[in-house]
Amino acid sequence: MNLEEIKDLIKLVSKSGLGKVEIEREGFRISIKGSQTEPIMYQAAPMVAAPVAAAPAPVATSAAPASTDASSNDDSKYITVKSPMIGTFYRTPGPDKDAFVNVGDSIQKGDKVCIIEAMKTFNEIESEISGKIVKVLVDNASPVDYDQPLFLVDPA
Repeated sequence: MNLEEIKDLIKLVSKSGLGKVEIEREGFRISIKGSQTEPIMYQAAPMVAAPVAAAPAPVATSAAPASTDASSNDDSKYITVKSPMIGTFYRTPGPDKDAFVNVGDSIQKGDKVCIIEAMKTFNEIESEISGKIVKVLVDNASPVDYDQPLFLVDPA
């Protein structure tokens, strides 16, 4: 095997993303390993994914009510409207528009309460319950996770 063949083999391994190539010919053996940056890049993608980041959030949420018994008793009579998806929470249909709902507003089942943008798609979120908005739990234009509480509603 000459130098040009070895260079071509190295280029092939680096372009194809192969981890390792070994060639053995008549008393000559060569082993070429791909760069280590590609496997690290592939491992980094799952670390960025939401399931890893979502695990600490419920722990923090469940720890907060445990430390303040009075507020957890007050909130227990309310129903929580939760995010059905991961995305960006918007209280208004547009920058110059009024909020869908404010604290003190009465809502009916099927009323639009917010928008969640996911992958450049704006999804209008409808209420599954009727009642009165007691608290908005998320700031406008904030990222939200799946099943994250968005509003507290008094069903009475």
